[in-house]
Amino acid sequence: REALRADAVAEGLEAGAAREAADALVPVRHEVGDACLLDLGGGRRVLLADVGPGHTGHDLAVLVPGSPNVLFCGDLVEESGEPQAGPDAVPARWPAALDRLLELGGADALYVPGHGAVVDAAFVRAQRDALAARFGVSR
Repeated sequence: REALRADAVAEGLEAGAAREAADALVPVRHEVGDACLLDLGGGRRVLLADVGPGHTGHDLAVLVPGSPNVLFCGDLVEESGEPQAGPDAVPARWPAALDRLLELGGADALYVPGHGAVVDAAFVRAQRDALAARFGVSR
């Protein structure tokens, strides 16, 4: 918590507000290993899948099964601009994380990026290929 508070202050948040925000954090009660089903009630279940590392060291995707499948991708996929990589990114493994997204969602899925409009599998594949070229990763 102290590291988060210090980061928030370094980014310009007032110290008291940073302390309050850090104190409000709830520790993780259930880690997602490879994948787990989450029952939302009413017969609706979603799959939480660890598809990273890539954009971060632990990228989580959420698959909502249906016709079509809907896959929430987080910042692994960005439609509104070039994907951004921070200090915790693992660029050499990002394309493989996108491959796992494509396997999980399928060719007809709707992919919800972390930024921008909903995209299709062709967009995710193109972004995967662009990132592979950008980071010098081959298949």
